[in-house]
Amino acid sequence: MARSNTMDLDALVAIDVHTHVHRSARGAEHTAEGSGSIEALGEYFGHGGMPTYTVPELAAHYRERNMAAVVFGVDGYTTSGEEPVPSNEEVAELAAENADVLIPFASIDPGRGAAGVRAARRLVTEYGIKGFKFHPNTQAFFPNDRSAYPLYEVIAEHGLIALFHTGQTGVGAGTRGGGGVRLKYSNPMHVDDVAVDFPDMKIILAHPSFPWQDEALSVATHKPQVYIDLSGWSPKYFPPQLVQYANSLLRDKVLFGSDFPVISPERWMKDFAAIGIKDEVRPKIMKENAVALFGLRPGAAAAGS
Repeated sequence: MARSNTMDLDALVAIDVHTHVHRSARGAEHTAEGSGSIEALGEYFGHGGMPTYTVPELAAHYRERNMAAVVFGVDGYTTSGEEPVPSNEEVAELAAENADVLIPFASIDPGRGAAGVRAARRLVTEYGIKGFKFHPNTQAFFPNDRSAYPLYEVIAEHGLIALFHTGQTGVGAGTRGGGGVRLKYSNPMHVDDVAVDFPDMKIILAHPSFPWQDEALSVATHKPQVYIDLSGWSPKYFPPQLVQYANSLLRDKVLFGSDFPVISPERWMKDFAAIGIKDEVRPKIMKENAVALFGLRPGAAAAGS
């Protein structure tokens, strides 16, 4: 029997809004973030040799678990001088072939200027990209830098989502000089300016934002279109104020994310089951908030809007 290429929301147990594809399915030999960076990242998270996945492999991994996932690479051209592998086009094309479980995002380094803006528009109109991942640390920019605003204009124009890494990053951690990665770019208060200047653009603050957790909670509470994903950390390490807000003021705006393959969805969910999240809030975080945010049910309004 042929596999359906339509997402069956009722059959899904969860939607993981933050996963990385690090390897091309089309013969490219290095990963999106560089083999040395991946090795260091694996050591930082205690993996040793961290596994890497192509888009079809990641789709199969999540399909076996009755989950869906947002998938993307990272374009760090400004600091690496290398094109991302896999390309945004490959991610989009292969995600479309696995649309029963995958939602494609793109990543464009704001340092690419007008060429990046043209690429973003083409990815939206020709490839069906649903959002854009920004990594201020590896792209070496402050999110409120006006040079990035033309990219946001494309995202806002098409009603898509901007996802920003926030807080400390595992990229470069423990290497000499942190691999040249500067943490200052990832304070979520820089995204607050973006939320003011693009009030209708949906924004996700990725990760518990150490050491700026309170800033992230403030921005998400104050700005109705700003959400938080819980990726990159085991839930057993979540700060108490994050749990408190997830149970109350942000119960409709907090999203399950693993940062796979850094953390497996099984590991994340096992630890999530052991923390003090209210029973009625758990299904919101695991799936319902993402369904609303991504507009996956026709006619459903985004949470918090």
